[in-house]
Amino acid sequence: MKDNMKNIARKTLDEFIIERQEDFKYSTGELSRLLNSILLAARVVSYKVNKAGLVDILGTAGSVNVQGEDQKKLDIYANDVFIQTLVNREIVCGIASEENDNFITIQGLDEGHNNKYVVLMDPLDGSSNIEVNVSVGTIFSIYRRISPIGSPVTMEDFLQPGVNQVAAGYILYGTSTMIVYTTGRGVNGFTLNPAIGSFYLSHPDMRCPKNAKIYSVNEGNYVHFPQGVKDYIKYCQEEKDDRPYTARYIGSLVSDCHRNLITGGIYFYPSTHKSPKGKLRLLYECNPMAFITEQAGGSATDGKNRILEIQPNELHQRTPFYCGSSNMVEKLKDFIARAEEREGNK
Repeated sequence: MKDNMKNIARKTLDEFIIERQEDFKYSTGELSRLLNSILLAARVVSYKVNKAGLVDILGTAGSVNVQGEDQKKLDIYANDVFIQTLVNREIVCGIASEENDNFITIQGLDEGHNNKYVVLMDPLDGSSNIEVNVSVGTIFSIYRRISPIGSPVTMEDFLQPGVNQVAAGYILYGTSTMIVYTTGRGVNGFTLNPAIGSFYLSHPDMRCPKNAKIYSVNEGNYVHFPQGVKDYIKYCQEEKDDRPYTARYIGSLVSDCHRNLITGGIYFYPSTHKSPKGKLRLLYECNPMAFITEQAGGSATDGKNRILEIQPNELHQRTPFYCGSSNMVEKLKDFIARAEEREGNK
């Protein structure tokens, strides 16, 4: 009974958005409605994810996306749900998704292309984990269009650097369903009460510790990593001072970054011999996660450059990604720089 009263007393996400209207640079209500549309789609996907072992939604769909990756049934389902929810509510003028080759142009009620925002998303991050009942998530990024109002969206609207994001967030489908988002005024997390269908403020003003003892990387690719990354991993494993650090790797960007956002730590997915440009996508994976992390006091880089300042040149552009506690990210950058300096002096 006490737990129920505590939930009732908590602020809902709808109430939070209304109170924080001043956080939105363009406070017309359109961005608020857009976030609510994303929440609606998240509730639908959460329901399906929680039934994954009971209905025919597991396994591959027999198709391959633009990334050359096998599509899971849940990948396609989540993609369809988010796209249809946004299209039906006629709130955005364009959508780009990991699962689609190109962006989607959306007309408004008056067929005049007058909506102001574009959404980029990874509808189901970590979907390979769904088969073994491990947490997965959705990542989204929102920009204000730069093409003229009234005309169809263009590629230019999507190829904006991360510093131009007006909002970004992720939804985590785990032991509970959470949305964590930012509009550039800090980071807040909300947990879904499935009995009511409302998200309640559970993690106000999230802050990523500057130092921590967790590193997250797929060490199975160690031999393919750049020398500076190898050196940093050895540093993490060294028995000295407050080390060795603890290795924690789930294999879901949302899950690994969510843990590090709360407890502190560093997540990295470097370039490899097989993927010299990295594997994670800049626009709808790295930019939104970098925006959230920076707003929580952390850092995100490609090893040299701030992720949010990279100018994209293609929709599905990939990049190396190092993200998390700021002091740990800076230490990793030092190792990368020193290794490259040694290589240049040979």
